[in-house]
Amino acid sequence: MNNRKIRTHGAEFAILYRLCDLTVIGFSLAAASYLHLGNVIHNWLLIVTLISVCYLLFAESAHLYRSWRVSNFQGQMMATLLPWFGACALLVAFFFFSKTGEEFSRIVMFLWFVIGGSGLILWRYVARSGLSKLRNYGFNTRRAAIIGTTANGIELAKEFKRNHALGIELQGFYEDRCADRIEGGLPSPMLGKVKDALEQAKQGNLQHVYIAMPMHAKDRIARYLNQFADTTATTYLVPDFFTYNLLHSRWQTIGHVHTLSVYDTPFSGVSAWAKRLEDIVLSVLILILISPAMVGVALGVKLSSPGPIIFKQYRYGLDGRKIEVWKFRSMSVMDNGDDVKQATKNDPRVTSFGAFIRRTSLDELPQFFNVLQGSMSIVGPRPHAVAHNEQYRAIVDRYMLRHKVKPGITGWAQINGYRGETDTLDKMEKRIQFDLEYIQNWSLWMDIKIVFATVFKGFVSKAAY
Repeated sequence: MNNRKIRTHGAEFAILYRLCDLTVIGFSLAAASYLHLGNVIHNWLLIVTLISVCYLLFAESAHLYRSWRVSNFQGQMMATLLPWFGACALLVAFFFFSKTGEEFSRIVMFLWFVIGGSGLILWRYVARSGLSKLRNYGFNTRRAAIIGTTANGIELAKEFKRNHALGIELQGFYEDRCADRIEGGLPSPMLGKVKDALEQAKQGNLQHVYIAMPMHAKDRIARYLNQFADTTATTYLVPDFFTYNLLHSRWQTIGHVHTLSVYDTPFSGVSAWAKRLEDIVLSVLILILISPAMVGVALGVKLSSPGPIIFKQYRYGLDGRKIEVWKFRSMSVMDNGDDVKQATKNDPRVTSFGAFIRRTSLDELPQFFNVLQGSMSIVGPRPHAVAHNEQYRAIVDRYMLRHKVKPGITGWAQINGYRGETDTLDKMEKRIQFDLEYIQNWSLWMDIKIVFATVFKGFVSKAAY
């Protein structure tokens, strides 16, 4: 039987990268010890082994040892530092619970954590820069051609033009279709028909061939693959997955079978750690700062109308699971069933004090406790009542994809003006559009920008009744 596998390039370097990391971790402890004590501390092998094992385990979870050739350095740096911080935290916990911390200098440990983290980043930066410069001078480069002038083929060509560090010199396009069927302008020249590319590949003038064809053109794809099998060129398929309007898709391996998730969450591995750490740190700091305001609002709710201070309403959370969202009660009723009416202008259900805390978003302050519980996030799509979810999921395209992440206290839609009542279908569609745009483009920097924008313009809204 023919045993066919799909392999990932870059795996050959994974062992070398691990060895470099272990070397940096060991030498950084020796450097820290020598700087403070003038010699290497005793029992150094034990603690180097402990932190190295923890670091490698965390690094595997963060997918650190994958290929970073086409990724930005900021992402690689984050994927390096978070496992290091996690390993350091576990080592500190080990010292505390085993009561062995007194045997090791705290200054040496602190220096080690700083030097080790810096070293892990520095050697990667040097290696990345060195490879990039070598490729700019023509070393370790490959000549390539793209078969097909589809939209994804053109986008691939633009990526080659933008990223010289890839070490791929794009010669141009080859296409059998008529010139009037070409999709837009080409960033590289049209060099001829596919048979011309085939001849170039047979002569050894092309090392990489990228077949960028529509997925429905399976017969042509099969024919081209069969033809280029008679060359030594490495042949790639660039399937037109973009026709499916992907949302954070990623490859996954089930046994030896590779699959592509079409709709996925941006939070996996190191991203999930970073997002949760952001939520815990920010929510604790914010709760400390707003505690006097929360006491004042609680008194105002209690004195202004009868009923409980906190109103708990079911919403859909991550993956569409029901969660209880906390708010300061702002109405004389507490709807939480299958028929929940959104608050409107001059709504008689809203108390006088409730109208004030709704306009200023003070009613949402208890949701920081939801963030600490883990059911919500600081930044994310705002949670809708279950009844509204069921109403809009049937009429708004891709509505439920907003539940690929945790709901947030503030979000991209809110700072762009879509906060409060959504009394028209167009307003809800715009809100969903911004929610999905946030999921597609998420980064820690984007979260920080949304938090700052919320402070200045996201709390008070004329549309919040």
